[in-house]
Amino acid sequence: MDPSTLIRLNAWLCGLVIGCLIWSSQSLQAAEAVELKLPRAMAWSAYNLGTTGYNQAVGIAKMLKDNHRVTLRVIPGKNDVSRLLPLLVNRVQFSANGVSTYFAQEGVFQFAGRRWGPKPLRVVMMSLGLSNQGIAVAGEGDIQKISDLRHKRVPYVLGAPALNVSTEAILACGDLTWKDVVRVELPGYVAMWNAMIAGQIDTAYATTVSGPTRRLEASPQGIRWLTLPHDDAGCWQRVRKVAPYLQPNMATRGAAISDANPHEGGTYPYPILTTLAKQETRLVAALTQAIDEGYPQYKNADPGSIGWQMQRQQLQWLVPYHRGAIQYFQSLGIWTDAMERHQTQLVRRQAVLSSAWQAYNAGDDKSQESDLVWQQGWMRVRAEYLDAAGFDPIWRAQ
Repeated sequence: MDPSTLIRLNAWLCGLVIGCLIWSSQSLQAAEAVELKLPRAMAWSAYNLGTTGYNQAVGIAKMLKDNHRVTLRVIPGKNDVSRLLPLLVNRVQFSANGVSTYFAQEGVFQFAGRRWGPKPLRVVMMSLGLSNQGIAVAGEGDIQKISDLRHKRVPYVLGAPALNVSTEAILACGDLTWKDVVRVELPGYVAMWNAMIAGQIDTAYATTVSGPTRRLEASPQGIRWLTLPHDDAGCWQRVRKVAPYLQPNMATRGAAISDANPHEGGTYPYPILTTLAKQETRLVAALTQAIDEGYPQYKNADPGSIGWQMQRQQLQWLVPYHRGAIQYFQSLGIWTDAMERHQTQLVRRQAVLSSAWQAYNAGDDKSQESDLVWQQGWMRVRAEYLDAAGFDPIWRAQ
């Protein structure tokens, strides 16, 4: 073969290889586009404006707009009920919620009422950052430890069991209950922090990176986070008896908190992107992939946004994951047999709770009972069914 023919043959072969590579790349991109098919508009509920939960949702919304031309409307809710209700009535597809996702699954606290009961909720992803969930006091005040809150003004946010139960658990670390403090009822999270900054209450609950905590830090009184000592076994035994979802953690991010000045306390995932079990699998899988792959674009939207990293996901938590999210985790090779067994047990627990709810509502007419009597009856039946199925009810009728 003469040299010119050989050159032409090599050029043809190179062109063929390059063409195949381009076709393969285009095919792969097309396949990815199919996998990431998202609606042009979505709605999420979230915490109030200015909170870390809201800020993180807005950061993800911008990424979805930039990457996938999705318009995500984030609807703020002042308490746990107002965040989950839009999900249940299909006003939003997802909720950037807190630990009340767990309470609503269990049908306890505000979700133990006639209009609620246990709900078949599912986790999509969660944020588990470098912050803590804790209670703060004025930095210049005389409250140095949790036990110093005896007879002090402690907030109770109406319709927000996540805030109130967590506050109660932290009080328990100091051997205190609601009976040992002056309970001040407030209508919402922002109202609580406004009251704290105005000096109307003596402590307030938050994640350490929440926006309102910076206002207290910047005020003349400053901010101090009360400690939950990790080596105090009695403290943590009392904490977990009230709030089993709290786990020890050293926070390095937050108001008056840094690597050089960490906070010894507790935490849980927040926010938790929540949806209903019936939500479309393809949509959830696509959204999970979009949030994971778009992480570099929103990781600085809020100090807590680092918690959305895939390696920080807690894949064996208290509420089952949605099957669409699991499909994506499986595609990454990170969903294990142990995780699947854990998932199966969580789904079975929800089925037991559903059976208990149906049985309780199908019993004798309770329409004339007071709400308190009705709820106490539900909590007894709930515990009976969970005990019989081999599950720990955690909370029982008082």
